[in-house]
Amino acid sequence: MKTKKHGSNWTAYHDPETDRYFAEIIYTSREGREQYDFEITQEIYEQLGTFQDDHENVKLIKTAKRTYSFENTMYGTLGPESTVWDEEANEAMNETIRKQSEKKDN
Repeated sequence: MKTKKHGSNWTAYHDPETDRYFAEIIYTSREGREQYDFEITQEIYEQLGTFQDDHENVKLIKTAKRTYSFENTMYGTLGPESTVWDEEANEAMNETIRKQSEKKDN
């Protein structure tokens, strides 16, 4: 199974060592940046990328458990600048991204 999938504003990761799945949605524009991280299921991961429209992929990701968000726009920060709902899942996702980056660099 692939360990990374991506679309125009989302990326999903699978960590085969822990068998966990994560996804992040990032919006960046002149108005600012928003980032939302989720711990997703294997079923969601397998469906990602099968839709004609990336909006459907984002909708599917948003059905999972959110672990982190960051919203900072030119209109002001929408809520806390960064909010972590699940510290352990957030750290596990960051570790998965780090491991995949190291494999790509080697």
